[in-house]
Amino acid sequence: MAGEALQGDLMHTVGAVLFGIALLHTFGAKTFERLAHRHPRHAGLLHLLGEVEVVFGFWAFVLIACMALLSGSQQAIDYAESRQYTEPLFVCVVMVVAASRPVLEAVRALLLAVARAVPLPTTTVLVWLGLAVVPLLGSLITEPAAMTLAALMLAPQIFTPQMPERHKYAALGVLFVNISIGGTLTSYAAPPVLMVAGTWGWDTAFMAHTFGWKAALAVLVNATALVLYLRPQLKVIVPHTAASTADTSVPWIVSLVHLTFLAGVVLMAHHPVLFLGLFLFFLGYTQAYARFQNPLILKEGLLVGFFLAGLVVLGGMQQWWLQPIVSSLAPTALFFGALGLTAMTDNAALTYLGSLIEGMSDLAKYMLVAGAVAGGGLTVIANAPNPAGVALLRAGFADSSIGAGGLLLGALLPTAVSAAFFLLL
Repeated sequence: MAGEALQGDLMHTVGAVLFGIALLHTFGAKTFERLAHRHPRHAGLLHLLGEVEVVFGFWAFVLIACMALLSGSQQAIDYAESRQYTEPLFVCVVMVVAASRPVLEAVRALLLAVARAVPLPTTTVLVWLGLAVVPLLGSLITEPAAMTLAALMLAPQIFTPQMPERHKYAALGVLFVNISIGGTLTSYAAPPVLMVAGTWGWDTAFMAHTFGWKAALAVLVNATALVLYLRPQLKVIVPHTAASTADTSVPWIVSLVHLTFLAGVVLMAHHPVLFLGLFLFFLGYTQAYARFQNPLILKEGLLVGFFLAGLVVLGGMQQWWLQPIVSSLAPTALFFGALGLTAMTDNAALTYLGSLIEGMSDLAKYMLVAGAVAGGGLTVIANAPNPAGVALLRAGFADSSIGAGGLLLGALLPTAVSAAFFLLL
C-alpha cells in the first residue's frame, strides 16, 4: 500500500510538472514559429511545436507515456478512458457547423441589415456588433459557436495585415473576455457555469438575475471602448460583407437547414452520440449541396478538439493542489484567486473543483464563478472557446501566430472592467 501511495504521489508530481511545461510551451509557441524560419531544415517539426492547438495534446501523450512507464500500461489506459471528452467533441463539431457558409451568410446578412439601419459608419457598427451582440448571443447558441461566428466576422475587419499588432491584440482580448462573460445569461452556454449549475441548482432565471445583466453591461462597455479606440483605423477599412467569393448565392432553404443543424447540435450538446451522429448527417448534406458551400474548417475544428482533449487529460491530474487552494480562500480572496488560477487552467475545471467542496456559502459560490468567467480571456487555455478563436484568427497576426504575452496584455483592461462589474454591482 505504501508503494502504491508513493507511486500515486510521483504521478501527481509528474502530472503537475508536465502541466507547467505545457503552460510554458503555450507562452513560447510563437518562438517556435520564429525558429522555423531560421532553421528551414527542421521547419516542419518547429511549425508543429509552434501550433498552440497542438501543445496540450502533445504533453498529454507524454503524460500517458510516463504513466505507462511508472504505473503500468493498464493504469495509463484506464486513466485516459476515464476522462470526459464531451466538451472537446462538442467544440469541434459546433465550430465546423457554425463556420459553414450558409450559417455565416445568414448571420452576416442579419448584422449587415442592422448596421445599415444605424446612422454610423457600417464597418464601425459591424465591428461593435461582432464584439458585443455576438458574444451575448453565446448565451443561446453556446460560447464556442459564438466564438466561431464572431471570429470569422471580425477577421476581415480587424485581423488584417494593415491593422497594427497592438490593436489586434486589444481586439482579441476584448473578444475573448466578452465571450467568456457573455454566456452567463443562461445556465447551459458557458462551460464554467454548466459545471456547477446542476449541483448548486442554478437555473437560467438565477443566472440572468445574478450574473447576466452585469455581464451584459461589461460586454457593452468593453466593446464600445474598443471601437472608440479603433475608430481611426476603422474609418479607412472598406466594409467586408461577403462570406465568400463564390458566385452561387445560398438559397434561404439551405441556410435554414444549416441553422437547424446548428440548433440540433446545441440542443444535444451533452449527448456526444447524438450530436456526432447529427454531424455525420451534416457532412453528408454539405456534400449533396457542395455548390453552396465553402471548404469546411475540419482541420481547425480537429486541432481545437485535440487541444481541449489534452487539457482534459493534463487537467485531471491537478486536483490535488488546486482544490485545497479553492477551498481555503475567503469569498473575496476566492474571486481574485479564481481570476488568477483561470489563467493557468481551464475555468470549467476550476468551477468543477469548487462544486465538489461541501458547505460553500452562496457568496463563495458566486465569487468562484464570477472570478472564473471574468478571467476567461487572459490566456488561450482559460476558456474552452479560446483555442477556436486562436485557430481562426492567427493568420491575421505576424508569423501567423498569436503570442500569449500579447493576448494577456490585450485582455487585462477588459478583464478589469468585467471584474469591477461583478464585484461592485
